[in-house]
Amino acid sequence: MSAAKRKLDWTQTWRVYRRLLGYLAPYRWVGVGTVVGLILDALGLTVFVQLIKPMIDGLFVEKDPQTIFWLPIVILIVAAVRGVASYVSDYGMGLLGRGVVKDIRKDVFASYLRLPVAHFVQEASGQQISRITYTADQVAKASTSAFKSMLQDSLLAVGMVGTMLYNSPYLALALLLMVPSMVGVVTWISRRYRRMSRRVQDTMGSVAEAVREVVDGHREVRIFGAQQLEQRRFDEVAERTAKFNLKISSTAALSSALVQTTAALALAGIVWLATRPWEIERMTAGTFTAVMFAMTGLMTPLKRLTNVQGDIQRGVAAAEELFEVIDLPPEPAGGKPIAGRCRGDIRFEGVSLAYTGATMRALHDIDLHCAPGTVTALVGRSGSGKTSLVSLLPRFVEPSEGRILLDGEDYLDFELASLRRQIAWVGQHVMLFDGTVAENIAYGELAGASEADIIAAAEAANAMEFIAQLPQGIHTLIGEGGKRLSGGQRQRIAIARAILKNAPILILDEATSALDTHSERLIQQALRTLMRNRTTLVVAHRLSTIEGADQIVVLERGRIVERGTHAELLALGGHYATLHRLQFHDRPAD
Repeated sequence: MSAAKRKLDWTQTWRVYRRLLGYLAPYRWVGVGTVVGLILDALGLTVFVQLIKPMIDGLFVEKDPQTIFWLPIVILIVAAVRGVASYVSDYGMGLLGRGVVKDIRKDVFASYLRLPVAHFVQEASGQQISRITYTADQVAKASTSAFKSMLQDSLLAVGMVGTMLYNSPYLALALLLMVPSMVGVVTWISRRYRRMSRRVQDTMGSVAEAVREVVDGHREVRIFGAQQLEQRRFDEVAERTAKFNLKISSTAALSSALVQTTAALALAGIVWLATRPWEIERMTAGTFTAVMFAMTGLMTPLKRLTNVQGDIQRGVAAAEELFEVIDLPPEPAGGKPIAGRCRGDIRFEGVSLAYTGATMRALHDIDLHCAPGTVTALVGRSGSGKTSLVSLLPRFVEPSEGRILLDGEDYLDFELASLRRQIAWVGQHVMLFDGTVAENIAYGELAGASEADIIAAAEAANAMEFIAQLPQGIHTLIGEGGKRLSGGQRQRIAIARAILKNAPILILDEATSALDTHSERLIQQALRTLMRNRTTLVVAHRLSTIEGADQIVVLERGRIVERGTHAELLALGGHYATLHRLQFHDRPAD
């Protein structure tokens, strides 16, 4: 590696590490106390090693009465100071570590809430979850544990070297055998750890994703007998993760061996220097023992300092990944607010959409007018662009070409939050949250709704018939993702949520897909009431549910191929008529 490249790596490492240490700012006083504790702990050990010379020479050689009286007291004082300092520093590091993890997790989560929808489509959810859990913990080691080791062990190393120089500068020459070797070891270790750390984080994301898929799809795994397949897939991910972790363990073990070898050479050098004829006659046993203890004491912090490179590089690599997410640009939310309630006049003019990385456009030159208070149904085969079209309205995605007008103005000019307040959405994949029925109906900005309004919305969605049978009614906990409810029940709560929002624009993306025939009939009646005086876009596969729409738009490969009323399109005998015939007439004989 070139000198310029090494300099760039260290500059990048320090830049990331400095930003990471910025998370310690709110805990500065805890940090000050912790640093004081670390200094006192290192100073106490240095003093203890320095006491070895008077202990041996004064107690056992000279048998000095003053030394015999005071030395035990001094040792007890030093031990007490070290004990308090060690507790303060360890507890302080615990507070700092948990605080940093908490704050950086908050920042990453806040970034997730700001990021465009496209980000979550492009990246596996397991990687996103792993980033909040595993990756953040790696950061804590770099910002606290590694910092503790660097500070304390550096102070100990300085103290031990100072002790050697104070007692015998001559014997301290043995350090010349060790310092160049230690510098080489540290440099090599840091490079190797940096290369491997990012790979380990990526594989941990793969582990989380593999587990999530099996947990979410446990029914499919069992019904299709895919246990062995999923086990093989997970085994491959686990083996790959273990392989990278083993490389890190191998690097740590090798660095320890190199440090121990270097230490042995240095100790051998001390013995050789001390036994030279010109030195052995004038050196006391206390001096030699103190230097030996100092050299031995120097090995432990130096060994930890080489190993801490692993934590630092893993933490820096983890921090880089987290900061990349934190620094991602949020959804463009600026613009002018929509005053009050919009009319709901929607016009698509030459709108095309191409997803990032896709080779084909999802939508081509869409021209469509949805008049205020009308119902527009979107039909077509799977993959024809129906959901992509309605996803444009709340700006989950934005047009690649063309523009969308709301009440005659480009909807990109409106403040994003203000625009989305004008839209209620019921999707085919219902998302409920771990809470009560009432909290899921009055969700987000609807949280201030009265209990009477919540119940009214539930009744309009035909949901009270099962809510009333729950143990605590609308205050019953429904579990993670609403797992204590059936699919149809979850769908009706989502519809009640849309009814409570009372927005002028309504999007129904297969809103009745999870309902049985009886519930669907009742919901359709409720939805007809809801649609009055609202601009509604309905994505539907069941053509029976949209026969009364003001206009039906048929999409094929992202293009509008037909539009008209139900009767007009049947009379036309084109794509819609074919879809209608396939659903209602051309059923194969038993």
